[in-house]
Amino acid sequence: MALNLAELGVPNPAVNLRVEADQRPSARQRKKSRILVVDDEAHVRSMIGAALERQEYDVQLAAGGREALEMLEENAFDLVLTDIVMREGNGIAMLERIHARQPNLPVVMVTAIDDIGVAVDSMRRGACDYLLKPFEREHLVGTVQRALDYRQALQEHQNYQQNLEQVVYARTEMLRQAMEDLEHSYDIMLEALGDALDMRDSETEGHSKRVTAYTIALARAMGIAPAEIKVIARGAFLHDIGKMAIPDGILQKADKLTPEEQAIMREHCSIGYAMLRKIPFLAEAAEIVHAHQEHYDGSGYPNARRGSDIPIGSRIFAVADALDAITSDRPYRRARSFDAAREEILRCSGAQFDPGVVEIFLKIPNELWHELRSEITAEDKRFSSFDIAQPSKPPAQ
Repeated sequence: MALNLAELGVPNPAVNLRVEADQRPSARQRKKSRILVVDDEAHVRSMIGAALERQEYDVQLAAGGREALEMLEENAFDLVLTDIVMREGNGIAMLERIHARQPNLPVVMVTAIDDIGVAVDSMRRGACDYLLKPFEREHLVGTVQRALDYRQALQEHQNYQQNLEQVVYARTEMLRQAMEDLEHSYDIMLEALGDALDMRDSETEGHSKRVTAYTIALARAMGIAPAEIKVIARGAFLHDIGKMAIPDGILQKADKLTPEEQAIMREHCSIGYAMLRKIPFLAEAAEIVHAHQEHYDGSGYPNARRGSDIPIGSRIFAVADALDAITSDRPYRRARSFDAAREEILRCSGAQFDPGVVEIFLKIPNELWHELRSEITAEDKRFSSFDIAQPSKPPAQ
């Protein structure tokens, strides 16, 4: 979206720099500009000072470079006019010192006609303009006015840049906040989808949240970047989303599935992938969903991928999923301990699981998994009791 600078009150330097001299405020209208005149000839600096004072400038005089530099240390000036060749101090050397300390302070060099080469060289060193002796009063006034106009335009441009940076920063911050809010709303929607799946498959209630928490903890322990952990977490949370399309007779069957039913159940990986891959913010997570049943040795499904060909998020999820499956009740067996889960995951390292992921998993104490499981269980009970405790009320009249 294009920025309307006029509405934001930001000046446009392209316009300001084209303003003609007769459109600018006159000397009487503007605040008095302070000008430092440096020349070792008393009559010359007095003549220049008198001519500029008649234009209502605030003029200070210096007899040499040392005095001028001391005055510049103690006072603020809008312009410096300095002779190039002086008995005390060289004008070029003073120009370089001024330019180093106050790069935005314009300096006009004053020189004799036979020193024009030196004057041109001073322009290359940062001088704003030069005057050739002898000069007419009108020439002096015009040169000074141009130098002050240049300083004003430079200040306006700097103010514009500063204001523009502030506007861009403010807009960038607003965009960042909007993206965070949008991402938060996405995650709320995903949580609703996960809850819907848990309600449909009551045997695995809370599984999506637990396995996501385990996956995040394991990914952090492995040093995965925060941005990638977000993708992995979404893939973990939606890993079984494809089961929404599996018939209830298969999904909720208490007995062992037939080979035909197993084939249908295995389609949930590809179905979930097809559901998510067309959603831009879930495209990467869809890859994790697609490969979450692949085994490290290539014995998994749906594509028998192996090793590093399996996304790292899917390899991390596989360990987290097994951890939750082993430590949760199932119709055909009771939940086992976290120690038993560690032994089983270690036994399957290199076959079902990535050995590198298993190595990091074994370094994490069981207390962390206990804490995560307890927190999620407590949260689910809190929300469930809140929903039950709220009686339905008619809307207020």
